[in-house]
Amino acid sequence: MSAMKALVTGAHGFVGHHLVEHLTAMGDDVNGIDRATDGLDITDADAVTRIIAEISPQVIYHLAGWADVGASWKAPVAAFRVNAEGTLNVLSAAAEAGVERVVAVSSADVYGIVTPEELPLTEDSPLRPASPYAASKVAADYLGLQAWLGRGLPVMRVRAFNHLGPGQTDQFVAPALASRIARAERNGGQVLTVGDLSSRRDFTDVRDVVRAYRLLMERGQPGEVYNVCSGVDLAIQDLADQLLAQATVPLQFEVDPALLRPVELPVLRGSHARLTKATGWEPEIPIAQTLTDLLEDWRTRVANEGL
Repeated sequence: MSAMKALVTGAHGFVGHHLVEHLTAMGDDVNGIDRATDGLDITDADAVTRIIAEISPQVIYHLAGWADVGASWKAPVAAFRVNAEGTLNVLSAAAEAGVERVVAVSSADVYGIVTPEELPLTEDSPLRPASPYAASKVAADYLGLQAWLGRGLPVMRVRAFNHLGPGQTDQFVAPALASRIARAERNGGQVLTVGDLSSRRDFTDVRDVVRAYRLLMERGQPGEVYNVCSGVDLAIQDLADQLLAQATVPLQFEVDPALLRPVELPVLRGSHARLTKATGWEPEIPIAQTLTDLLEDWRTRVANEGL
């Protein structure tokens, strides 16, 4: 499959923006839809069916969804509707429109709380969702499988681990640190209070992530599920130290007990062996480059605040 007519749901989100850029660079004819810009509510089945029929894409990358894990505890029904019912609507509309292939993006949160002995996580690891968000993603994941088995819609499911990069909101730990460093550089050196930095996570640069998505669209096996991850776990402390080392003013971190919470998951690491076997994908962008680009992005954003 060479150039494709593609539809990206959630096109203006952090990952969607990078995916649209990558697909365009690969020569694809890209259409993007997003609630923030188009007002499309993916829980509105009729609206989803109508817009997919109008665009008539060859392929769909389904990224739109509820992304706030913490807020899913307060609004579990809303999170479930967006992630599960919304995915069902997109897949049903795709089947009706004769879409050739779909990449449906889920989350490594479906694996839940794991012990270090269970690592690295593979696609055959048990699903043990611990949050309403994670449960909604399990439902979306299995709706993708059902669309393949029950309707013959060629769906490749993705379980994405943590990803990082320019354009990411400060709701996540590394961009939150980068934004605070950028503001401290503007306002003068200071102490930055932080929570627990000891947990370890599997981080991949978002630009490597979107490259994996397009490769899966080309070479993935319909009905199959793929982890997208680096296969390496890094301590949040290491990310923080690398960011701090790039600060242009003297800064130091100080642990604030009020920000501490019980570490549910001390370490998380996945295996991308299945993805690599199917597509040849390997992560290419080193974490040092990712963090440099992330900090530069936040410096630009902070400089433009109030302009």
